[in-house]
Amino acid sequence: MAEEPQWTRVLAPRRSLLSLPLAEMWAYRDLLLLLVRRDFVAMYTQTILGPLWFVIQPILTMIVFTVVFGNIAGISTDGVPGPVFYLAGLTCWTYFADSLTKTSETFTLNASIFGKVYFPRAIMPLSIVVSNMIKFGVQFVLFLVFAGYFWFSGAKVAPNLVALTLPFLVLLLAMLSLGAGMIVSSLTTKYRDLRFLLTFAVQLFMYATPVIYPASAVPEKYRILIQINPLSPIIETFRYGFLGQGNHSWFGLLYSLGVAVVLMIVALVIFNQVENDFMDTV
Repeated sequence: MAEEPQWTRVLAPRRSLLSLPLAEMWAYRDLLLLLVRRDFVAMYTQTILGPLWFVIQPILTMIVFTVVFGNIAGISTDGVPGPVFYLAGLTCWTYFADSLTKTSETFTLNASIFGKVYFPRAIMPLSIVVSNMIKFGVQFVLFLVFAGYFWFSGAKVAPNLVALTLPFLVLLLAMLSLGAGMIVSSLTTKYRDLRFLLTFAVQLFMYATPVIYPASAVPEKYRILIQINPLSPIIETFRYGFLGQGNHSWFGLLYSLGVAVVLMIVALVIFNQVENDFMDTV
């Protein structure tokens, strides 16, 4: 009598709405690294300057912000030199915005791969968040160079121990962008208009975030809009830790963590639900 075959892996079409296959994703960690490398290489392939754009883009944006918002509009920077003030906000904001925008296209851009081979689908958005950390690291070093220059020149820059919260701040940015991106990505399988709406919403959202201005410069009647923004405590803490200026609040960071956790839970529910049948609608 022939023995029953012993299957090494069983592929099931359904899973719990809140399931996060961490063990399975760890087994596919080589794929994660390959996707990170692919995202990094593809970003600036066939460009003359290549990864130098990691540095050129924030410098050009910083110059524009310094001229327009600092010199022309005269928006306060709490006494911090304009260039390093804007770089602090841009370093955090760029990582969040890029991760959110690219994660939101997970299903639509990778439908052909999802339809041919099995792997934990959550690896795709996770690889985007991880690969963007490389860009964040380069821009963070650029920020440190400018901050160091102004510090040694005697400007109002005073780093402190709050800067040690940087890994936690990056984790919060990653969770917020990953959660929001997975939700939008899941919804765009049926509602393609959300891609255009997201691009517009991200641009507007930057002005509701203290990127080009300190939270202290916001009039009292509008301050609630800044306080309910989960990115505000992160950017303000980043500035406070490395520049010594900003409205640092541990309660604000706990609020950001709470929003990030809720976003991730909602994202898992929607993502796992859509994953089961998105090939029929994408």
